[in-house]
Amino acid sequence: MERDFLPVRIAILTVSDSRDAADDRSGDTLADRIEAAGHVLAARDILRDDRAAIADRLRGWCADPQIDVVISTGGTGLTGRDVTVEAHRDIYEKEIDAFGTVFTIVSMNKIGTSAVQSRATGGVAMGTYLFALPGSPSACRDAWDEILERQLDYRHRPCNFVEILPRLDEHLRRK
Repeated sequence: MERDFLPVRIAILTVSDSRDAADDRSGDTLADRIEAAGHVLAARDILRDDRAAIADRLRGWCADPQIDVVISTGGTGLTGRDVTVEAHRDIYEKEIDAFGTVFTIVSMNKIGTSAVQSRATGGVAMGTYLFALPGSPSACRDAWDEILERQLDYRHRPCNFVEILPRLDEHLRRK
């Protein structure tokens, strides 16, 4: 049985102390791919590497019924300023452990053992999917092209993130 495509509403958050809208190549890479796939770019912003501010923005977007997925780019490395992963984990209800593992496998095929320096992560909060990607356009391309494009496509078999989207927050609903 053929399924119809179901667009999802995706927000992009670029985390950087040095980028602005004019030179946000990673955010542009994601925005182009999201729209080319037929999804809706629901929101986009750039924040500095500040854990509390990042977590607040993620919470706000997760509370917005017009946003189904949040993808951040930047701040997943190992330096002291890299706090995006911690901000994501501050709000996760469930972590999607395999996302980081699969991203590492994809990265290993492209950049070899340098892939160990990424802390890409995924999770769920308030019925919204969240993914934290490294800040390079190539990492954003790899994550989208190899993982997210398929998992955010309702037609993808044997399973995908879209088909369970309505049930992500079922534990919060009254019985």
